[in-house]
Amino acid sequence: MKFDPSARFLLVSSFLIPLGSFMVLPFMSVFLHERFGLGLGTVGVVLAVASLVQFSGGIVGGVVAERIGVRRAMVLALVVRTSGFCCFLAGLSWSPAAVLALVLTCCGAALYLPANKAYLVEGVSGERRPLFLSASNAALNAGMAAGPLLAGPFVLSAPGLVFAVVSGLFLAMTFGHALLPERPVPQRREASPLAGLSLLPFCATAISFYLYFFMQHFLAVFAVPRTSPEFYSVVLLINAGLVIVLQPLVSGAVARMPYRYALLIGFAGFTVGMAVLPHAILVGAVLITLGDIVLFLKNELVALDTTPRSAAVVFGQQRLAAGLGACASGLVGGVLYDSVGGTTFWLVVAAQCVLLPPLLLLARRFRRGSTGVAVRAVHD
Repeated sequence: MKFDPSARFLLVSSFLIPLGSFMVLPFMSVFLHERFGLGLGTVGVVLAVASLVQFSGGIVGGVVAERIGVRRAMVLALVVRTSGFCCFLAGLSWSPAAVLALVLTCCGAALYLPANKAYLVEGVSGERRPLFLSASNAALNAGMAAGPLLAGPFVLSAPGLVFAVVSGLFLAMTFGHALLPERPVPQRREASPLAGLSLLPFCATAISFYLYFFMQHFLAVFAVPRTSPEFYSVVLLINAGLVIVLQPLVSGAVARMPYRYALLIGFAGFTVGMAVLPHAILVGAVLITLGDIVLFLKNELVALDTTPRSAAVVFGQQRLAAGLGACASGLVGGVLYDSVGGTTFWLVVAAQCVLLPPLLLLARRFRRGSTGVAVRAVHD
């Protein structure tokens, strides 16, 4: 399938932007804990707040894109994010500056991602949306994988160099986005950001990110002392490779799959992966990623199909759900990891992967009994 030049540029950007971000962000728990001596409980709170801003702020990003246009929203987001990575240089000697830099980069991500995805899928037929979204996700995961691999040997020994390179990359991306043509989106200025919310995929996304972000937040703390930063980078590389290769290949099958089957398969991957991870880090992470491939794509597709709002706002609503889940994961995970230690921590998370998904039955029942809150979910 052919992409127009603007879409191709955005797909390249979807690789380069997470490449720069993930040269820094996956190591923040280790950086804050080892360089500044912050306790894991405090680190968990910082990561929780950052995750809440990055993901939940997407609801603001979607509305901003509706109001000012998706191209302007992306440029504004990249200005904020570039400022954040520049602030990391000051954070080398002052921990509050590092925390501020983390929050700024997360604010930029909150503004950018709904507009980015909306630019790709607005006006695209429903049959083509799975491939467009999976291509975007594949590019994003390629960048997420390459970033830690490139920065792993340097981020703790020469962080100033890493932060300077990333700042330059984001500055270049800002200028590139300023040259894109504007792409109009449907205007719904009278509606609140949560109007037309599709409740079931919203709740499914919140639970999915809550469970998945135990690995995102705390795998580095668990894996690096037992192996090395390089091994941790390789794990991220392999997992991202699975998303890059498999998600576009299975996107059509995931789109056609009944929603309940997608939820069952995805959460089963989370459960087995978390249980296996203490004994086989790579195998456990791979199983979790397979669940991620199904869950995250299907939740977005169902949300797009079941609301009248613009794609930017739908993606913003999904980011809000993701932020609530990721924030809760950071708050719970920091205290839990300090309390029970590494091996037991992952087993407790595996138990949550079994116990929490049935709560979606309540959301499904509420959706079916409500009027005007959400439209009927297709493929349910």
